[in-house]
Amino acid sequence: MKTIPSLSASTICFYGAGSMAEAIVRGLLHKQVASADQIVMLNRSNRERLNYLAQTYQVQTATEADAKQVYLRDASIIVLAMKPKDAGEALAGLGPLLREGQLIVSLIAGLSISTIQALLGSPVAVARTMPNTSCSIGQGATGISFSPETTEEQRAQVLSMFEAVGMVSVIPEDQMEILTGVSGSGPAYVYYLMEAMIEAGIEGGLTPEQSRDLTVQTVLGAALMMSETGEAPTKLRADITSPNGSTQAAIGVLEAGSFQPNVKAAVHRAAERSKEMGEAVKQALL
Repeated sequence: MKTIPSLSASTICFYGAGSMAEAIVRGLLHKQVASADQIVMLNRSNRERLNYLAQTYQVQTATEADAKQVYLRDASIIVLAMKPKDAGEALAGLGPLLREGQLIVSLIAGLSISTIQALLGSPVAVARTMPNTSCSIGQGATGISFSPETTEEQRAQVLSMFEAVGMVSVIPEDQMEILTGVSGSGPAYVYYLMEAMIEAGIEGGLTPEQSRDLTVQTVLGAALMMSETGEAPTKLRADITSPNGSTQAAIGVLEAGSFQPNVKAAVHRAAERSKEMGEAVKQALL
């Protein structure tokens, strides 16, 4: 397989080298969206971490200030992958290095496009993203919002990057908080449900391994059933819910506990909290 043309001539500099940056790099290399010699990974001072990344993925790395400046200045795409608390200082230093035509891709939760541009000191092309942790196994869901300054080519490049680690959804930026509530935090809700299913199985006499394996396969199978059939979850649920049967009895317990209203409330609360955190980040940095 050849490198996808939209990234074949690009250099990608990850400014921050944590687990999400590593997951994206792994996906880019595995799907042959980019080659190792196109990728640079930087962090503040953790040489051991960079040595691991260089040895594992054969990417270029640097911690020295002069070398980092050269890589940042030369990159076609700069991926902001540092912690929110480090963003202010990093972006203030990055701004003077930028040149026309560069693209900024942000992985920083809560940091709006306008705040990024304000910290950089210019209306540069920005893609704000919200990936989830399933990107680490190539099964992620990523929301993407683009600033008006991004070109069609740059948008195609960003889509290529994140399609390498899962599916993508392009949305207006004002929908980023609700997307965070649905897919950003969503894996945790599923894990929470799985915890209860596993515990119930053990209470009923299954071994921990049996209960875990059955729960994992049940959730995986249900997700694939919905994906592959295209059916609505309401219909799929009805298909296996016989009147007065065991599934109906279980659904009755969930309904009595306001299961669906509580899940919806949780999604909306996650969205509200995401907005609150974004405002706090903005106030702290500007």
